[in-house]
Amino acid sequence: MNYPMIFYILSRVLQLQGVFMALPCVTALIYREHQGVAYLIVMAGSLVLGTLGRYIKRDNKAFYAREGFVTVALAWILMSLVGALPFVISGEIKSFVDALFESISGFTTTGASILTDVEAMSKTGLMWRSFTHWIGGMGVLVFLLAFLPMTGGSDMYLMKAESPGPSVGKLVPRIRSTAQILYGIYIFITVAEMGTLLILGMKPFDSMALSFATAGTGGFGILNSSIGSYAMGQQTAITIFMFLFGVNFNVYFLFLMKKPKQAFKCEELRYYLIIIFVAITAITVNIYMNGNYSTIRDAVHHSAFQVGAIMTTTGFSTADFNMWPTFSKTLLVLLMFIGACAGSTGGGMKVSRWVLLIKSCKNELDRAVHPRSVRRVHFEGRPMEKTVIHSVERFLVAYILVFVVSCIIVSLDTLDFTETFTSVAATLNNIGPGLGIVGPAGNYSSLSILSKSVLMFDMLAGRLEILPMLVLFLKGTWKK
Repeated sequence: MNYPMIFYILSRVLQLQGVFMALPCVTALIYREHQGVAYLIVMAGSLVLGTLGRYIKRDNKAFYAREGFVTVALAWILMSLVGALPFVISGEIKSFVDALFESISGFTTTGASILTDVEAMSKTGLMWRSFTHWIGGMGVLVFLLAFLPMTGGSDMYLMKAESPGPSVGKLVPRIRSTAQILYGIYIFITVAEMGTLLILGMKPFDSMALSFATAGTGGFGILNSSIGSYAMGQQTAITIFMFLFGVNFNVYFLFLMKKPKQAFKCEELRYYLIIIFVAITAITVNIYMNGNYSTIRDAVHHSAFQVGAIMTTTGFSTADFNMWPTFSKTLLVLLMFIGACAGSTGGGMKVSRWVLLIKSCKNELDRAVHPRSVRRVHFEGRPMEKTVIHSVERFLVAYILVFVVSCIIVSLDTLDFTETFTSVAATLNNIGPGLGIVGPAGNYSSLSILSKSVLMFDMLAGRLEILPMLVLFLKGTWKK
């Protein structure tokens, strides 16, 4: 284990987080809020400690997969710990456990909150909550690679460990250029959403905070009603951008390279759109026939919004879907597990993994009927190597293991089965709201410290694709 290199990269992360703290500090100045002092203190401390860490002696710059997993996991834990400090120092969240829960939920773009009254929070705190979504959406280490590239061959291992999806490849030959392209697209769509919401009459603060949360597919709202109090046109715009941020960013790169035909041939995108269409149609019919909405227009609007919020794992809400029929709630829970596309800012298991698993299962069934046949799983027009299929299967096993153990531990709390199951599903898939007391009209404040600790681990594990967090518990990981 190359500890000097790991500490060096962590110091750069700490330094970068200090720079990110500038936004809430500026917000405090604009709105003349004293809470900005807390962010200024943390900002100064992060910059000083991060700068000192850069002088760590690094004789050996070799950096491999093991170091990549450990560095990414520790970087996200460090970011979350530091990100929680302003909440506690300012007094807006008095319990450090609750502040850490809110911080982890922000950076992992989960959107699960312990706040019982969001509107009581300062503008400074609200902006930081939303901005943590934006930071975590594309990944802080991808940002670091884009503007401050590492040395010693660490780049690809860091990017693979942090980026969501079954595989990560280079869009262009250099990792730094790939990271810059990804962040360029990310920033462009974020700014496009801000501009759209401003044109539709939303206040500048609201448009910025909600765009940050949508871009990271996070879901922290700045009102107790989440998105329910905004105009229908504004809600529709957010719906569209949620779906856009759930698309694999490679598709946008193909459009950027003027290759629209290749972009539209993307198999994962095709299945993503089919699932969205089927889910919206089914839920619309169900909630309209059940009498939840008096007009088909309202049923389509709220159905589309909630399908977008759940499938892309953004977690916003325009309505309390706890009140919807069981069929609709069941579909939404299933969408939690499907998630968005690989290479997007969304969470969940990813559409591509499900496609590969289903095709692999069909392949095995065909082989059982025709033992002598030689068949390979094809995806995106290419035959898949067995190593890719095996990696997806390993992910599924690890995912189920974490999910089951988490459900067992959280069941020790006072929640019923539905609340226990959906709280784990909502955090492990980085969605936010579940059903019952952890639903869109509720929060996670009443849970025990044990349950919150488990769900915090789940949020980190879900965002980092399980393995980096599990690697921390292996004894062999820490050997030199």
